[in-house]
Amino acid sequence: MLPSDPAMLLSVINLKLRDFYPSLNELCKDLDENEDEIKEILATIGYHYDVKQNRFM
Repeated sequence: MLPSDPAMLLSVINLKLRDFYPSLNELCKDLDENEDEIKEILATIGYHYDVKQNRFM
């Protein structure tokens, strides 16, 4: 289960992307999470997914 707090979510997602997953899509499939929902939550604190760097910036 991922944290609901946007700042904590950012930290966890970027760590998992860096260490375990080649893409946000793969992370979401494996963890059964909604990719659009994660993007929406992180957009509320000004972060957007960068495909080339495989992280939220």
